[in-house]
Amino acid sequence: MESHHNYNLFHKFIETYSPTGFIGINPDDSLMAELEKRMETSNQFFLVGDVIQLKILFASKRSSKMIGVEPENITPYHFFEATHPDDIQRHGLARTQLFKMAQELFIAQNGCSLLTTNLKIKGINEKYVCLLFQCYLFYSKNPTKTVYLLQVHTNVDWCKKVKKENHYYAGNDLSYFQYPDEKLLQMGNVFTKREFEIIKLIELGLSSEEIAQKLFLSLYTINAHRANILKKSGKTRLSELVYDLMEQGRI
Repeated sequence: MESHHNYNLFHKFIETYSPTGFIGINPDDSLMAELEKRMETSNQFFLVGDVIQLKILFASKRSSKMIGVEPENITPYHFFEATHPDDIQRHGLARTQLFKMAQELFIAQNGCSLLTTNLKIKGINEKYVCLLFQCYLFYSKNPTKTVYLLQVHTNVDWCKKVKKENHYYAGNDLSYFQYPDEKLLQMGNVFTKREFEIIKLIELGLSSEEIAQKLFLSLYTINAHRANILKKSGKTRLSELVYDLMEQGRI
């Protein structure tokens, strides 16, 4: 892996500043200078926050170049307000899942979790860019008991696949906390957008006939989609798939 794509610096950042609750970070010290340089090279910026207190504690300088917001002005609500209308529902579901995962870590008073997905976010000149959100959650008992969030944002406009089918991961496999490549971004892309649309309508209780009417498709087409969805999922019943997706916070 290229050195500027290595995430070891993020782990070093956590080790260095988590004991002080990420307060009093000197943006000009050697570690921060190196991180900011990496952000320029990798087309990224990051922030760290306290999930329990809903407070952003620090954001890197490059936020101004990527989303047109100075680091000190970023709030926990900015990204939701800047999300493209097509991605609002997915963003809301991801936020709910993120808080659920943080709550589980806080109750356990131990551990780390990861949630990653891509969203279209309004950037400079009112232009939307496709950002990968990598949300690394970890429990800390010093200086106070809380769950911190290190959130890395990467411009992935270069990936055509992720623009058509959305990436998603939520779990405890921290090996996925790495610089994104095509393989990583294909995770969660089992279903096409049309198939996922049908899954959400099934979750709402609509029959095949009702789904066909709603989407202006034939009953034959809907049933073909249902068969493909079931085959891709590896499940014996669509209700099992719906339950799993609800547990993952995807519907």
